[in-house]
Amino acid sequence: MKTKKEQTAKNSKHDEMVSEIADVQAEELKTKLQEKEKEAADNYDRYLRIAAEFDNYKKRMAKSKAETIKYANEELIKDILPFMDSLDRAMEHIGSEEVEKFKEGIKLIQEQLLCCLKKHGVEKIESTGVEFDPNYHEAMMQMHSDEHEENQVINEIATGYLLNGRLLRPSKVCVCKKTNKESNDINAKEADNGE
Repeated sequence: MKTKKEQTAKNSKHDEMVSEIADVQAEELKTKLQEKEKEAADNYDRYLRIAAEFDNYKKRMAKSKAETIKYANEELIKDILPFMDSLDRAMEHIGSEEVEKFKEGIKLIQEQLLCCLKKHGVEKIESTGVEFDPNYHEAMMQMHSDEHEENQVINEIATGYLLNGRLLRPSKVCVCKKTNKESNDINAKEADNGE
């Protein structure tokens, strides 16, 4: 039989082995816990990024939808604009007193149509007498004029329109262009004044 001392030593070794095994298992569990905590943190970060991206997507879609609604009638309005041009031309060519009532009727129709278009965000681009701006004007011809400045719009061939501030159709205009002789005379006068 084993003595008490041997039994105690054996129990002590057994306890040490059990303790070592428990320490190894505890270390493995700590390592696994740390890995899982890191994985959970990564998943949470990924979740936050996806949630932010989704929120940005919703905002972009809401803005796109609002933009689509705002400009949904653009094609319809573009189709109506030639009627406005025809009314403008008719108003320009009516001049005799016999057709004054006819002219007033056309003018009323024109004003009603303009009012309707304005209600839907359409506004005229005023061009005559202003400086040529390629963002709003399309030059159809150039003319010499002593009454106008260089690059000033002399007259409007077709009216331009904006839809909610965005160019729907540019104004077709005639632009003042000074002749080279006049430009040379002006440059010569400036040179004389500069000496």
